[in-house]
Amino acid sequence: MVHGEWSRREFFRRSAVLGAVTIGGPVLLSACTSTSSGDALQAAKDAKKIKIGIANEAPYGFTDQAGKVTGEAPEVARAVFKAMGIDNVEAEAVSFDQLIPALNARKYDIVAAGMNIKKERCDAAAFSIPDYSALTALLVPKGNPQQVLKFEDIAAKKVKVAVLSAAVEKGYATDSGVAEDQIVTLDSQDNTLRAVTDGRVYCAALTDISLKDVLAKSPGAAAEVTPGFDPIKDGKPVVSAGAFVFRKDDNPLREAFNAELKKLHDSGEWTKIVTPFGFSADNLPKADVTTEKLCAV
Repeated sequence: MVHGEWSRREFFRRSAVLGAVTIGGPVLLSACTSTSSGDALQAAKDAKKIKIGIANEAPYGFTDQAGKVTGEAPEVARAVFKAMGIDNVEAEAVSFDQLIPALNARKYDIVAAGMNIKKERCDAAAFSIPDYSALTALLVPKGNPQQVLKFEDIAAKKVKVAVLSAAVEKGYATDSGVAEDQIVTLDSQDNTLRAVTDGRVYCAALTDISLKDVLAKSPGAAAEVTPGFDPIKDGKPVVSAGAFVFRKDDNPLREAFNAELKKLHDSGEWTKIVTPFGFSADNLPKADVTTEKLCAV
């Protein structure tokens, strides 16, 4: 969902490395440690343990109030690794823009943060098969009095739109003719909601999944989410798909992960895992949405 930058939607509430935590257990703060060099798959199988990177961004991967690391990506990763015989999954939280650099610095072996597959990222790391597809949507005032439904409407009606720091939605907006002075950049999902309800901007752009999650946590907010859509670039729809990310030299780990992830998709188990986080079977990637195609655009 980035035009020349790492980050996608937000830095959430914490930009510093928060430490390692075990999925399903309490938060355990620790110093950053590097994962072993060599065959990451064999090392994980031998240790029955692997470390993932998250960005503390709901609903993709975050630490809840009870101290448990959860979200769509960590829960799917845990199911995949369990099928691979790796029962202990630890997580390290960093800001979204540092997920790939920290991966390549061997702070963990996989990014599990719902990261969109983009060419710029594919140049630096290797993506799994698409885990999910998501539509873009707009957060608008209740009733949507301006009837703004897409980026082209924002451009035509000259209203202001909020996007998150270094997020792809800014690029989608400018590609659709939205002027720079119409775009307000914010640092968190909560701030985009406040900006809309306070009237500082007319709307905010993000994935429909993220916006529905924001609104669900603020049920009294005078706002609503528009129907999802694919942004248009060069006259063609831009399909967004999130995936897990690996170092380029960890093909055995990525291929084994892909095999088990596909089984989850095909069996229907994936849908059961992700439903609590606002995903559904509609978010399963279509057959023609592939990592190879998305890495090429």
